[in-house]
Amino acid sequence: MIEPVKIIEENDAEITIVWSDNVETNYNAPQLRRACPCAGCINEWTGEKMLDPSSIVDDLSFKHISIVGRYALNFHFTDGHDTGIFSFKLLRELA
Repeated sequence: MIEPVKIIEENDAEITIVWSDNVETNYNAPQLRRACPCAGCINEWTGEKMLDPSSIVDDLSFKHISIVGRYALNFHFTDGHDTGIFSFKLLRELA
C-alpha cells in the first residue's frame, strides 16, 4: 500500500504529500474543499455530489489540519467546514 512519508504544510492554503513511492503531490484548500467526501457534500445513499463547486471561494485556506489515525487527514477550512475525512487512498486518487 502506498502511504505518505511526509506531509508538508507549505502555507495556510497548500499542502504537499510525499508518498512512499517517491511521488510528490500538491493540494490546495479550495481543491480539497470541492472534493470533500463527507455526508453533507456527498449523498451517502446515491453517491451524488451535493456540494456546488462554484460555491467554494478561490481564496479559501486551512484553519487547522489533523491526522486521523494512520489512514486519513481532516481539514478545518476557513469557511467553517470540517467534517470531511480524507483517506490517504482518496488523496492519492485526487493527485
